[in-house]
Amino acid sequence: MTPNSKASIVTFFICVTAFSQTFSFNPNGESSEYTISKPITYLATGSYGFDFNTARNVTFNKEGFTIAKSTYFSVALPEGNYTITAILKGVKKPCNTTIKAESRELIIANQYVAIGKSLEVTFNVHVYHTTIRDTNEEVILKDREVPKMDWDKKLTLEFLGSTTVSEIKITPAHKLTTIYLAGDSTVTNQDVEPWASWGQFLPAYVNHKAVVANYAFSGATLQSFKNMRRLEKIASQIKKGDYLLIEFGHNDEKIKGEGNGAYGLYTNTLKEYIAIAREKGAIPILVTPTQRRFFKDNKLVETHGDFPDAMRKVALTLDVPLIDVTQLTTLMYESWGDSHSRNAFVQYPANTFPGQDFNLEDNTHFNGFGANEIALAVINDIKKQKVKLGKYLKKNIPVYDANHPNTISVWNVPPSPRYDNTKPYGN
Repeated sequence: MTPNSKASIVTFFICVTAFSQTFSFNPNGESSEYTISKPITYLATGSYGFDFNTARNVTFNKEGFTIAKSTYFSVALPEGNYTITAILKGVKKPCNTTIKAESRELIIANQYVAIGKSLEVTFNVHVYHTTIRDTNEEVILKDREVPKMDWDKKLTLEFLGSTTVSEIKITPAHKLTTIYLAGDSTVTNQDVEPWASWGQFLPAYVNHKAVVANYAFSGATLQSFKNMRRLEKIASQIKKGDYLLIEFGHNDEKIKGEGNGAYGLYTNTLKEYIAIAREKGAIPILVTPTQRRFFKDNKLVETHGDFPDAMRKVALTLDVPLIDVTQLTTLMYESWGDSHSRNAFVQYPANTFPGQDFNLEDNTHFNGFGANEIALAVINDIKKQKVKLGKYLKKNIPVYDANHPNTISVWNVPPSPRYDNTKPYGN
């Protein structure tokens, strides 16, 4: 770090909302606000640095920092959308880099850079705080959400694989189209391995004109999402041309009592979400719940009752685009069959992960492979139906057929090092 870096921390917080910030790890490169030539920790500066005890994983050379294993770099930032540009280099050998943001949002998977070459990669990230704009209110977090990278008032980038990072540039991006996600544990950014949800894989497939803002949380219902002020948070920010994807059902079906069924509270609250999005000029999209993995005589058993059908009827009545993930996942699981479908879920024998002394047998929550398969199915259906959101998806995404899903043998995205064997809320 240069002598002036500490003095510029105050300037950093004042200017970051209006100007780009460049972190150079190449002492021979062009001068920048922050030139870092040693593994400085985030805790040492309070505003930027290598995070989560991973400074020990980096080695500096004349081209930048090289990682030995998963490494986190964090920067304290105000809430907002940001465009990040990173320069990757293949110094002494080719590099193969995976980048994740915040709570394991997949951004770039296995990006190859040849030896002696450099590559500039650019992507967008939504940084959010608990404060609700223009109010004194805050989003209510569950205890397990408090330590999540999504709510810690900083941008965190995770670098995995083999790479040398020469520079990271962070620029406020006020004109991006924002894709908001409202949902439960099958949608949220799962903070730790081996759990994953389709919403955290969506950013890898969104182009440079848009960004994903994932406000889903484990255990959520339409009502609890409102009660925890997530809908209010979205309503305070969503603007004309943005999108709101709404997937609920897993937990709503457990709410008992008169008027609380699929065609009562659930239907009425879906209509409220739609009205709020449209009032702001945004486009709502309904997403039926993912199926549970429950086979009987080699056929998948429907466990959601009337809830998927209730959502379909709301979509038809109010002319809202519908992604029928219930139907798509039925096709996927039955194509895999009872045995092979286990590979898409958190189904692991004891001692697969550190401190895991019992079998993990979850039929609701996905691993990275399964979550990515569902993200691909959602994306393919958006394109197939010609939903306007499709113009914000990358062009090189392969066509996906839920009747012929991929096998886990093709999955090669490296896992993050942070593990927890505790099952997410919701079922």
